[in-house]
Amino acid sequence: MMRTLFTAFLTTVLLAFAAALPAQAQTGVPELEKYFNSIRTMKARFVQSNPNGSVVQGTLYLRRPGRMRFEYDAPSQLKIVADGYQVTMWDPATRDFGQWPIGWTAATFLVRENLSLSGDLRVEKIDRVNGLLEFTMSQTRKPQEGKVIVRLAENPLLLRGWTIIDNRGHQVTVSLNDMQTGLQLADSLFKNDSPDPASIRRQPN
Repeated sequence: MMRTLFTAFLTTVLLAFAAALPAQAQTGVPELEKYFNSIRTMKARFVQSNPNGSVVQGTLYLRRPGRMRFEYDAPSQLKIVADGYQVTMWDPATRDFGQWPIGWTAATFLVRENLSLSGDLRVEKIDRVNGLLEFTMSQTRKPQEGKVIVRLAENPLLLRGWTIIDNRGHQVTVSLNDMQTGLQLADSLFKNDSPDPASIRRQPN
């Protein structure tokens, strides 16, 4: 279940924003690009709600380009780290392990060098809900694979979180708070310190 949940979390969506915004929102595209591209480093607390009803919390660290760390609060030992090349998920408690190229995970949205609103995702609708701007998007080439809703505050723009909906209707929602940007973040935060995958497979259950 854990592998399925976090595979969906990392691979379903958030590859990039799309250019096909409705006409009434066209004037917002340059501002969105400018906002996301202005974030070079970030630290935030997150709350993650999972399809099974569980809620976990932790700290998100981000340094562009290509580096990100989701560190979950105890008792969870789960870590998700993007080191600039690949994303590694490692849970010492369960020995659950996964790796994905950074180019097709959520990390692409958060940590690509220059975010351009073009192509990979299609914007289905734009809403304002509870004072937040919401973009509902699907993959342009594979719309059946799922959707993502990205939430931002306005005036000024501020990323507040996202919801991933997979092709079975399961939802993972991440909300951000206490966001800080422009910090100096150590290289060690983004080092993949998981064991070699072969050694994990050799360990007894």
